[in-house]
Amino acid sequence: MKKVFAFILALSLICCSSFALADEKTKVSIGVTGAFYEDLWAPAIEALAKENIIVELEQFSDFALPNNALNDGSISMNAFQHHAYFNNDTQTNGYDLSVLADTFVITMNIYSAKFDTIEDLVAAANEGKKLTVVVPNDATNYGRALILLANAGLITLNEYEGTPNIENIVDAKVELEPVNAAMTYQFLTEVDAAVINGNYAASYGVDPESAIFYEEIDLTNESFICVIAVRTQDIENPVYKRVAEVFCSDVTGEVANTDFKGFFHLVWEADKAAE
Repeated sequence: MKKVFAFILALSLICCSSFALADEKTKVSIGVTGAFYEDLWAPAIEALAKENIIVELEQFSDFALPNNALNDGSISMNAFQHHAYFNNDTQTNGYDLSVLADTFVITMNIYSAKFDTIEDLVAAANEGKKLTVVVPNDATNYGRALILLANAGLITLNEYEGTPNIENIVDAKVELEPVNAAMTYQFLTEVDAAVINGNYAASYGVDPESAIFYEEIDLTNESFICVIAVRTQDIENPVYKRVAEVFCSDVTGEVANTDFKGFFHLVWEADKAAE
């Protein structure tokens, strides 16, 4: 991870002055999923504009869309997914895409409009009450939700590789209702609890401290570290590398740690702390 950023930094420093002095503007379109990305990217977009790199965000309503759009050339880059989703989606669909940079882990937590604590939810489940928990329905985020629910004591999993699936559930105290990840928040008041991806929770203005159970973050496991992706043919594009470098810096860290405090664990800050 450090080597990737060191390489990006070295190349970007060589190219930085030419960007700043360029007369022609270079447009870069980036696919994202969730309104909060507009605020998260705003400082980097402003900084890049001074170097004549004009970044435009393109919102997608479903996780299934941005990789297809990137692969067919409709957008320049995307920044919405973690490694586990990227690996599964590119392999399943035969996309020729590559990871340009690691960015952050955005938390997936359990929220409830009916229970104040996870202990209350587990107690109700142990009493035999029929409880329903909404989870994302795409393969990787479904597996991520299963790990979270197992850590919360609501299901039991057997051994698995990568991320678990429904076949790994050996016992469940709650009924799982898979829905599109973008819809999980909208079901919150209709079910007993919901597992919500951080990007959608942030987009709906959810306070992360209102979660009843929090995901354990392990930055040594890249599975749920989000990425900036490009077409493989563009992996050496100096403009795209500059976009990644500026985004993965203090300009983004400031807004992530203030306006969205509690949602993000920034890879570049962890790398600096480890040096």
